[in-house]
Amino acid sequence: MNNIFKKITERIDWILFGAVILISGAGILTMDSFVSPSKFSEKQLIWLLVSLSIFFLASFIDWRFLRKSKMNIIAFLISTGLLLLLFLSGSIFKGARSWFNLGSFAFQPTDFAKLALILLLAKYFSRRHVEIRHVRHILVSGLYAFIIFTLVLLQPDFGSAIIVFFVWLGMVLVSGISKRHLLFVFAVGLVSFVLLWSFVFKDYQKARIASFISPLADIRGAGYNAYQSTIAVGSGGLFGKGIGYGSQSKLHFLPEYQTDFIFASYAEEWGFAGILILLGLYGVVLWRILAISYKGETNFEILYGLGLCVIFLSHIVIHAGMNVGLLPVTGTTIPFMSYGGSHMLVEFLGLGILMGMKNYSRTVHKDSEHNELIQIHQ
Repeated sequence: MNNIFKKITERIDWILFGAVILISGAGILTMDSFVSPSKFSEKQLIWLLVSLSIFFLASFIDWRFLRKSKMNIIAFLISTGLLLLLFLSGSIFKGARSWFNLGSFAFQPTDFAKLALILLLAKYFSRRHVEIRHVRHILVSGLYAFIIFTLVLLQPDFGSAIIVFFVWLGMVLVSGISKRHLLFVFAVGLVSFVLLWSFVFKDYQKARIASFISPLADIRGAGYNAYQSTIAVGSGGLFGKGIGYGSQSKLHFLPEYQTDFIFASYAEEWGFAGILILLGLYGVVLWRILAISYKGETNFEILYGLGLCVIFLSHIVIHAGMNVGLLPVTGTTIPFMSYGGSHMLVEFLGLGILMGMKNYSRTVHKDSEHNELIQIHQ
């Protein structure tokens, strides 16, 4: 028993773990403050316990087998296959065919597809670090991401599609690909959009795009949710209204308080001070992920950690941005806090894989080792 406990304590980054638990607890507490008893908080607590089990189990696995391209291709094919299967047997929720309804449990394969994409891109770029500046690597890696992006966009789930794009973009930027080639690709995309806007899109299509970009321009229609969210955030003031006293949420003016707008719900009850604490906890999570990935044994582990950081950061920025009215409402969750089992399982699995990689990482980075050797020879 003592040996098992010792192994667990050595394998886990407890600073990261503590920050994640506090964030998850804040989410459950926010859900529980509106309805008594709250079915959301009770179910989320169960999902948290299941996710923690997966997290600790994953931390004991030696993930070096993922360095084989075959394993990552299989994960990618399974993910794309599930996304295709959605169009045949998926359930429609809020206008999007994004879920498999399994009775008491609903499963969203998009979350697993994001993790599979990170693993595939990490493997792809780690094998080609010598010739990475060639433009074909932008195109090939972009094709992998484009397949998942398209399947997610057709559901339609624009929020998740944007996350897929940012995962690809973030990993491209940190992989060392030529920025000149990347700018050329973006220039082609921008010119294509301008041409479509000028000669292809109809007036009603332009109106939909404009309404999506600036939802607060129509607060009685498409912008209603965003408007109520900004009211909730602003009404929290400096120290909030107190747990259970969020009128916007408690009186159901704010829709989807447990998922899409949980940041606004939290802000209303905890105020600006609570927001600073929450963002500080997320900062700790991102810092520890980067610190662990920096010591990865190979480029694959380093790129995986960076990709995981990108996906969490993208979710945080987009979710918080749409809750305060700075970004369009896309239905994006915030990590470890929003209600839902699928995304929480994947988030803790992603961290569990990182913990497993941490166990065979270097004690110092290879650049530090190189500098030490130079000093010895001098």
